[in-house]
Amino acid sequence: MKIKVGFGFDVHQIKEGHPFIIGGVLLDHHAGAFGHSDADVLVHAICDAILGAANLEDIGYHFPNTEERWRGISSLVLLEECVRLVKEKGWSLGNIDAMLCLEAPKIKPYISAMKEKIAEAAGLEVDDISIKATTNETMGFIGRQEGVVAYAVCLIQKV
Repeated sequence: MKIKVGFGFDVHQIKEGHPFIIGGVLLDHHAGAFGHSDADVLVHAICDAILGAANLEDIGYHFPNTEERWRGISSLVLLEECVRLVKEKGWSLGNIDAMLCLEAPKIKPYISAMKEKIAEAAGLEVDDISIKATTNETMGFIGRQEGVVAYAVCLIQKV
């Protein structure tokens, strides 16, 4: 069996008055991530991991922020498209492991819902999705709650 691993990273500014969507779930928070789409940092990192594993460029290549059709779009739609592209090349997803880094809000209450939404969009079982979270111990732009970061890896297998 042939397998490949992909790595993804994303970062977004946090601004007052913006919705905070992570993993397709709207978080209860006074500020949120800012970006061209829904600024879902977790799903963007996952998309890059999937695309990278299949050597398909990156999320900015496929969904550039210079195109109005991607403005405000749900990142789960982008994830579905990334999975389609990978399948088109003869690969299937094995699993996704992701890490969020932010000071607030606490992510634990939202992880189950995030896993369900990502699993549905990626065509995986919930048990194939791992989401963890940490803080930056109040250091840097993350510690000052100016931004949020996500990292992800995924395994793909040749069909």
